[in-house]
Amino acid sequence: MAHEKNHDYHILAPSWLPLMAAVAGFIMLYGAVLWMTKGFPWMFAAGFTGVLYVMFAWWSEMVTEGEGGIDHTPVVRIGLRLGFILFLMSEVMFFVTWFWAFFKNAMYPMGPDSPAIDGVWPPVGIETFDPFHLPLINTLILLCSGAACTWAHHALAHENNRKDMINGLLIAVLLGLIFTFFQAYEYSHATFGLGGSVYGGVFYMATGFHGFHVIVGTIFLFVCMMRAKSGHFTQEHHVGFEAAAWYWHFVDVIWLFLFAAVYIWGG
Repeated sequence: MAHEKNHDYHILAPSWLPLMAAVAGFIMLYGAVLWMTKGFPWMFAAGFTGVLYVMFAWWSEMVTEGEGGIDHTPVVRIGLRLGFILFLMSEVMFFVTWFWAFFKNAMYPMGPDSPAIDGVWPPVGIETFDPFHLPLINTLILLCSGAACTWAHHALAHENNRKDMINGLLIAVLLGLIFTFFQAYEYSHATFGLGGSVYGGVFYMATGFHGFHVIVGTIFLFVCMMRAKSGHFTQEHHVGFEAAAWYWHFVDVIWLFLFAAVYIWGG
């Protein structure tokens, strides 16, 4: 009786996963430096493998806790939602840095004598993409994927319709894969690279990190789809799926800003 739980909070058992995450992350980043400077990729590969394992093991534990019906109480679910909102806010500030760099260089392009007079944006020799060709198609694809994700969430939360939820997630995942393919196709036909100009550096960092987030979000939705097929999530308890939907809509919104600022205005 002395150890009986009489509160709504989830007290985690001791785990070695946080320590392994820190060690693997350090090895991965230090290995990345060695790879870029010495051409030695193996330490990066080892650290990256460790990070992937920690992610899989840690999230597997969270899935088990969530499906047990005891640990994720209403109070715990509120904390999980707030924590994910804070994570998305940090992601917003991450992309703000790239927008800031793009707008700063667009409004004050650096020239040989005077940054305000001699500078040209985009720099001379840069052939920008036609925003109303492949970028517009990718915008429509991502918006349709977001709509499919919303359909899936509505089917579960308001109708308790697992079949429509799975179908909506399947459509969202497939459209996410198509977006990634078209983005890679666009990169392969670019007339400028990452180096050589500020425009190329900011363009590839902004759109490239967004593409990375699309890949992560697609995996996130795919995992939710497989969990739904396994009978996970209920109409009242689906925090993991909520997080995936929020993340996917965040990716949609960031792309709309990228499309308007980088492709249309910046071109």
